[in-house]
Amino acid sequence: MISTNLNSMRKTMSSETKPPKSQALSRLLKLMLPYKRSVIVAAVCVLLVNAAQLIKPYILKLVIDDFLTKHVAQRGFYSITTMGLSYFAVVALGGFFAVAQVMLINKVGQNIMKTLRSRVFKTIQLLPLEYLDKTSSGRLITRATNDVESLSEMYTDVLISLFQDVFLLIGIIYTMLMINVKLALISFSVVPFIFAVVFILKTKIKRNFTKMKALIGKINGFMAESISGMRLIQIFHGEEEKKKEFAELNNEYFKSTLFQVRMNSFLKPAADIFQSLAVAILIWYGMGRVANHTLSIGVLYAFTTYIKQFFNPISDLAENYTTIQSALVSADRIFELLDQEQTLEELDLGIGIDRFEGNIEFKHVWFAYNDEDWILKDISFTLNKGQTAAFVGQTGAGKTTIISLISGFYKVQKGEILIDGININNIKKRDLRRNVAVVLQDVFLFSGTIEDNITLNDTIDKNIIEKSLEIAHAKEVIDGFAMGINEPVMERGSTLSAGQRQLISFARALAHNPSIFVLDEATANIDTQTELLIQKAIDNITKDRTTLIIAHRLSTIRNADKIIVLKHGEILEMGNHEDLMEIGGYYRDLIVKA
Repeated sequence: MISTNLNSMRKTMSSETKPPKSQALSRLLKLMLPYKRSVIVAAVCVLLVNAAQLIKPYILKLVIDDFLTKHVAQRGFYSITTMGLSYFAVVALGGFFAVAQVMLINKVGQNIMKTLRSRVFKTIQLLPLEYLDKTSSGRLITRATNDVESLSEMYTDVLISLFQDVFLLIGIIYTMLMINVKLALISFSVVPFIFAVVFILKTKIKRNFTKMKALIGKINGFMAESISGMRLIQIFHGEEEKKKEFAELNNEYFKSTLFQVRMNSFLKPAADIFQSLAVAILIWYGMGRVANHTLSIGVLYAFTTYIKQFFNPISDLAENYTTIQSALVSADRIFELLDQEQTLEELDLGIGIDRFEGNIEFKHVWFAYNDEDWILKDISFTLNKGQTAAFVGQTGAGKTTIISLISGFYKVQKGEILIDGININNIKKRDLRRNVAVVLQDVFLFSGTIEDNITLNDTIDKNIIEKSLEIAHAKEVIDGFAMGINEPVMERGSTLSAGQRQLISFARALAHNPSIFVLDEATANIDTQTELLIQKAIDNITKDRTTLIIAHRLSTIRNADKIIVLKHGEILEMGNHEDLMEIGGYYRDLIVKA
């Protein structure tokens, strides 16, 4: 039976654990709590900007009614000159506070984005391989780039605008009702129609944004995969096929973005039309009242100004509605990733062991990637400190899976793996992986320098690096570069030969001084002459280290203390080279066919 812990972990990973929609916005707002002081100051600035917006029409209303229409005598402070200076002061202060709130909220927004990107990247780093095996790289890249960028626009533009618009609307409604209730109600008569339009379109807009996010994830994944495999595409003349595949994805994305553009193009003009209609109704009603002297020109002017100010926030809300929907969809996707806390690897949880002795024991180990489709079946063997074990078998026999289990990338469903008598699940993963060095057939090098790829940003003494290069027989190769160990390395080491990459990876493993060495087809891409040199190095460094080797070449396994022959996930034979050849079984057949 599969353990309860593993079952629960798998269910968690396979399910779409999205936060409820009502919580997405509240969680976004909670991210602002560390910057609440700046947010409060920005909010006060917004209120002051709104106050300036409300005061300006009222000043003009006083000037029109008192000085231009009624010709009230100008006395002391109450004069056209003073009103003009007051109007200028209100405009200047409003502009100052507008700039201040923009600078404050943008700084807060960028700090939040910085923190969020770090959290997303840290989460991706700690995701178990079981999750990564089932999730496309494009999907994860989209979370860290496009989705975070959508939130950036919301924080820096929409949220503070939303706050400003809501309070401006409240202020305008209050002011208009205080001046003339009947005129205010006439002005608001078209508002229900705007909300009806937004309500009808909101579901379609959100559904389309969800589709857009999924498509951009597919496009990112397709691009990353195509760039990585471009050499293979060119070798097999697959450019046209890949171009067609990309065209299909691109066309789907084009259709979804075109729909979004149409929605954006419709909402703002619709708000503008309703604004013009409200002004027209207001003037039609107001001019009759002005004519019979039941309404002053100043009040009518103030109301036409207020109604424009009233519809500007509504127009902004309509325009920003798609941005808000995009941000909420992105927030759902980001929180879905960040909520994988139950599945994240705890690197510092368990027993701390600074240095392993190197005794390894597999006790009746069963393992499957999916349910009970067993890759390993009742595997048992023991390796003592300093011994070398070679794993032999056809493709799919389970050799590489054993390597992954020793590194703690997966947990077994049955049995246990012991290192120095301690269950591997109880050892800190950080200590486990520091003591186990893996040299793979497909070497991965990062952009940077050769030294960066050897140290992997760890603090390693220069003398140790030099010694590792010598033992790995990589020093002559490095000395051949113009900049030596500081030679630039392009992405994935594309400018280096397979042999050079392999030698560098071997030096990298040596420099970290592991207790256990794992060589997964590590000499498969090395020429015969270089292989002989590496074989001598292996013989020297494995004396005090436990070594596990997966190899097809006889030269890399015949001197192993123990050869473990696998077939369909089971151990068929076990012994040294001479013993297995004498038995004349499956191992001998493999060697003869090779």
